[in-house]
Amino acid sequence: MHKQKITIFASAIAALAISGTAGATVISYDSNPTTTTHGVPPTTQVAGATVIDFENQSCAPATCSGDYEITNQPSSSTPAHYARPATDDNGSGRDLSYFLAVPSANHSGSATINLGSGNHYFGLLWGSIDSYNKLTFQLDATNKSETYSGKYLLASHPATVNRGKPTRYVNFFQLPAFHAVTLSSSYYAFESDNLAYSDVPEPGNLVLFGLGALALLVGFRGRFSGRSS
Repeated sequence: MHKQKITIFASAIAALAISGTAGATVISYDSNPTTTTHGVPPTTQVAGATVIDFENQSCAPATCSGDYEITNQPSSSTPAHYARPATDDNGSGRDLSYFLAVPSANHSGSATINLGSGNHYFGLLWGSIDSYNKLTFQLDATNKSETYSGKYLLASHPATVNRGKPTRYVNFFQLPAFHAVTLSSSYYAFESDNLAYSDVPEPGNLVLFGLGALALLVGFRGRFSGRSS
């Protein structure tokens, strides 16, 4: 019995340690954009996050470089290059605000958004999750990066995103500290809107898990001390 108590006690400590330490990146998807007002793109639900909505036709308060276009036009002058992000899976609703298209007029290219160091969260309206689009986080650690492709999202979250070419607001939590994000496409455009970033390290449910583990730890410590005296 004594051995069992020690084992449970150790498990509680381990659970608390895990909940309080940033681990692998957590990817989540907000609800289908059909629930939003027509023409208004969904945005982050993370309180305090900085949002780039492109309405001033710039990347402010961040800075952008590379091959990109900020537009509110229905489609590119180059046939089939870019189009307004859909606001539902059927493409019947469209983002009527300004959005970012990468690249601008070519069939492949990239653009980098410099945000400043120390960020751990990033969110964006991913206009259509295409296999050939990539999102690369430039980490604060020298010469290191972390990349997620549309192909990866489609393969790893089929129940959520594998419906043709869906639009979703995608959240990346618990990222290693990063200072810039590169959007790239190897075939037609990567459309996005309402890019959000923050130093929030982890989603709220993991924080609650940590508090629960702490309560469990305190409870077991009290029971263990009471029976040992």
